[in-house]
Order: sequence, then structure tokens, then C-alpha cells
Amino acid sequence: MSEYVTLTIDGIEVKAPVGSTVLEAAKSAGINIPTLCFLKDINEIGACRMCIVDVGARSFQAACMYPVSEGLVVKTNTPKIRETRKVTLELILSTHEKKCLTCVRNRNCELQKLAKDLNVKDIRFEGELQNHPIDDMSHSIVRDPNKCVLCRRCVSVCKNVQTVAAIETVERGFKTIVASPFNMPLKDTPCVNCGQCIVVCPVGALREKSSIDRVWEALSNEDLHVVVQTAPAVRAALGEEFGYPIGTRVTGKMVAALKKLGFAKVFDTDTAADLTIMEEGTELVERIKNNGKLPLITSCSPGWVKFCEHNYPDLLDNLSTCKSPQNMFGAVLKSYYAEKMGIDPAKIFVVSVMPCTAKKFECERPELASTGYPDVDEVLTTRELAEMINEAGIDFRNLPDEQFDDPMGEATGAGVIFGVTGGVMEAALRSVPYLLTGKDEGDIDIKVVRGVETLKEAEVEVNGIKIKAAVVHGLGNARKLLDKVRAGEADYQFIEVMACPGGCVNGGGQPIQPASVRNEIDLRAERAKAIYAEDEALTIRRSHQNPMVLKMYEEYFEKPGGHKSHKLLHTHYVARENYPEK
Repeated sequence: MSEYVTLTIDGIEVKAPVGSTVLEAAKSAGINIPTLCFLKDINEIGACRMCIVDVGARSFQAACMYPVSEGLVVKTNTPKIRETRKVTLELILSTHEKKCLTCVRNRNCELQKLAKDLNVKDIRFEGELQNHPIDDMSHSIVRDPNKCVLCRRCVSVCKNVQTVAAIETVERGFKTIVASPFNMPLKDTPCVNCGQCIVVCPVGALREKSSIDRVWEALSNEDLHVVVQTAPAVRAALGEEFGYPIGTRVTGKMVAALKKLGFAKVFDTDTAADLTIMEEGTELVERIKNNGKLPLITSCSPGWVKFCEHNYPDLLDNLSTCKSPQNMFGAVLKSYYAEKMGIDPAKIFVVSVMPCTAKKFECERPELASTGYPDVDEVLTTRELAEMINEAGIDFRNLPDEQFDDPMGEATGAGVIFGVTGGVMEAALRSVPYLLTGKDEGDIDIKVVRGVETLKEAEVEVNGIKIKAAVVHGLGNARKLLDKVRAGEADYQFIEVMACPGGCVNGGGQPIQPASVRNEIDLRAERAKAIYAEDEALTIRRSHQNPMVLKMYEEYFEKPGGHKSHKLLHTHYVARENYPEK
């Protein structure tokens, strides 16, 4: 049997692999078929009917689902098809809340673009507008059902990719709505705040809980010392909001923009990532030497931590007690930094710029206030930072490159790679040999843990001690691995888990790319290139060689894993119900 079939699309002979769809075959021939609900590898259900084509059957078929076959004749652009698509789109628009000018997705809305592409000038149908309450009780995510087009992308990514299933379609017909179980607020569900639902939504039905107003308010308060820290993945994606190609590193311009916004100091979260490696690496070594609870599982990803609290409470003791770099840095800023600078920690307002919506939930956790004040006061997503830059009238593309502020701005290549899946593991494996022997051993570039494969493994041996490590990303993949750990079928000593597929570079707070881009470009891989390029450009690439981190231990924390470190840099976790009783 041939691996390819030959079909005709709009009079063009096309060869396509067996098992592929008409949509894929048309794309390979340069023939564009409009879509709305379709998102490659996430949502391929033919629900919106925008991609209908004529294949000679009694009715039009959805190209995203219809398989190619030998001799198939397809028409994609007849007058009847164009009119049917337009009618379908107008019916969708007739019940859609059309507040486009004030919508968070204005000018980046797939429905808006589709209306333009299909030349919709008027809506011939008068539909009944939805009138559902907006769910804004979550610390991280706002749901506006009135803007929902029922594409089900959010349902699919939450249920099938992340295996959280915090939302689902309920009711039937015109009453169909995407909702949480029992119509509970999202905050009362097992939602982990990862925000993957936001970045796949084609419209403005999902967005992050905005912190912009509170940050502006803090910046205008002369009694506050307002500092900002930026996660490594932000520099790899912020440029997309200003027209740069995907994967462009804009570190220097990002720092310059933050200084123009009025922050007293601009710091690099990578510094705290190096500190995290010192604490987490020490914790791993101590657990191995003292027959402690293994495998040790990373705790940097707040979406993953909450997922574990809901679904694997029996494995919470396996989680590293280290705070995430965001909160570890916040604790440092309100203790060591406050003391060094002679500033009352009550007057220090810490803002984080993160690629992650779950960080908004994390900074609200009451256990993350070891100085008596919240480690972090407010979290902005990458998108929110871009909004503030635009609102301030800053010409981002013409900014000069500037450096992070001293004394807290020094970071290593190990810190920057925290932004990609496998990065925490690679950073740890660069330093664990030193923590075991006091000597630098092994390769700096541990490429076996890089990439977007479902499961990556590595093994190192130092002084006769073997450390077998595993890396997973995306909560569905984490579930598969954790089930094996729970069943005693995994013999790892160290596991890295990141909630978002691809890691932080693909976080729920990153710039939103439409399906037309996501279907063709692997955002995870392109943004990761910027991360690894920065790592390779840095002189120091091992966390334990960071002079700022060494100075902090010498002057304040004494040693990794010490009493003061545990008080300020470590935390605990909470077993959570999956659903409250109703």
C-alpha cells in the first residue's frame, strides 16, 4: 500500500500522506481554508464548521477532520461554500458580545480576523446575547462566558493535555456554555492556574487577572521602594508584543523599559534561580546521603505544585521544600537586601514579571511570607508588561540595551535556563557534583535533558553515587510519571516537573499567538533558542559560582540548607480537596 495518495483540490493535484486530513493537504499545496476551533494537536473536532469543503458528499464536510483518499476531488472556494461559511460566522457573531474596542484581545482576535477575511460587512441575523456572570474570583484567571464562541479549545487543553478538567461544556443547544463543575467559581475547582486555557482561546473569553492598576499605584507612591524582578522566559517572548520574530532575545530593552516605567531597581530572577539550585541541590544530596524521601521533585512551577496538592497529596513529602525562584527572591529582597540598603521591608514593594499566570496565585499563598510580609506583592504577566510599556508611550524597539541593577543582578547561565523544560534539571546537574565533592565535574551542556520530548532522562555518577533523573513537562505527562512513582515503578532520585508544555517559555502569561502561527511554528522550541543563546553568552554558567549568591551565604544565610536558609527560603505544602462538597 502506498504511503501517499493523490487527490485534487481546487483543480490542483496534491500528494498527501495516508491518514492526513484535507486541511493538511490543502495547506501543503498553499491553499488556505479558514478555521476557528481547530488547533493542531489540541483541538481537532470540526465544531465551528468554518473549514467546510465540498468532497462530493450530500453535505459539506469539515476539512480538519475529513481524511484524504485516492482520487478524492475537493472544492474549497465555491460561491455556495463561501456563503455557507459567511452565514455560519454571522450566526456566531449574532450572539457574541461585540465590545471589541475594550476587549483584551482587540487586534489579536481570531474571530475579528475571520470576519475581515470572509468580508463580513453586516450581520443579517439578530441573535439573543448571552448574559452570564463573569467569574473573576480566581487570583489568576478571569472567565467571561459572554465572549465565548464554544470552540472548546480551552476544554480540550485543560482536559486532554493538562488532565485537570476544571472546565467542560454543559447544557445543550443555545444554552451550551463552558463552565466549571456545579458552576463553581474557578478558584473552588482543581484549576491549577496554569493559564493554558488563555493562550489557546481565540477570543477574549479568558484572560489573566490584571495587576496593572495596583502596580501603577505602587509606582506613584513615594513612600514605597518599588523593585521588579523578571523571569528568564520573559526576555525570550516579550519582543513578540512589539513585532520581533518569535524567539528574539530582548533582555537589554526589557530592562531599559522597566527603568523607564519608574522601578527603583530592576533585578533578574535568574539570581534567585542560582540560589534555588544551591538550596535544592543541597537538599538532594542530603536526602541521598541520609536515606531521605526520594525521588526529590522540583517545586519551581506553582501550577505543578497545586496539581500535586490536589491529585498526589501522598507525594507532597517528595516535593523540594525550596520556594520557587520568584518567592525566594522576594524573601531575599525583604530580608538581606532590606538590611543591606537600610530600608524598612514594610516599604519594599516587590513586583515580579512572569510568563506564568499561576505565579499570581502563588504570591497570595499565606505560607509565602517568611519575613512577616508577602514575599512578592504583585505579579505581572509578560502580556501585562507589554500593556504597561504601550500605555506609557515607550518606543520599545528604539530603546538602548541596559543592564540589570547591582548588587542583586548577577546571574549565571544555569539560572537563565530555568525558563525551559529540562532547564532546572540541567542547572542542578551542573552543580550537584560540586556539592558532593567540592569539585567541578561533568559537562556544562547536558543536552540529553533538552528538547520537548515527553520524557527525558539523565544519569550521573559522582563518588560512586548514581543519580538517575527524569524531566517531564505538561501535567498530563506528569500524571503518567507520578502514577509510576506512586506504584513504585520508577527508580529516579530526582524529577523535574513543569506544568506548562515546553516549560515557562510556553507559560499561560506569554504573548498569545493565533492558531495560524501555532499550527506551523513550535513556540516552545523557538523561544527556547533565546534562552540557550543567553546561557551560552554568559561567562559563568554554574550556579555555585555566582559571586552574588556566594556573598549572600557569606554575609547572611551562612550555608545552603542552614537554619536561616530554611526559615526564609523554604516552605511547605497543603493537601487540597479536588472538589468541595455541594
